[in-house]
Amino acid sequence: MNKSEMIDAIAARTELSKAASAKALDAVLETIVDTVTQGEAVTLVGFGSFKASERASREGKNPKTGAKILIPQTVVPKFAAGATFKARVAGKGE
Repeated sequence: MNKSEMIDAIAARTELSKAASAKALDAVLETIVDTVTQGEAVTLVGFGSFKASERASREGKNPKTGAKILIPQTVVPKFAAGATFKARVAGKGE
């Protein structure tokens, strides 16, 4: 499902217009990104949680030359699915 299809599904479930559904989806996504960018976690009970996680620097290899390179430390977003989401995907819940 792409973003356009998601907007259509939201509009159908909520009886909102597609434009209102698009604004709502954009607002949710922007809020999650802004909050995680600030170093805070976003937890949606039953769905999952989003957080920023530090990845330590490490040694890697240039695949073209085989030379060793240092991959710098970075911060990456992480998502952990909630129990209800996991159960529904596994077919164990409604």
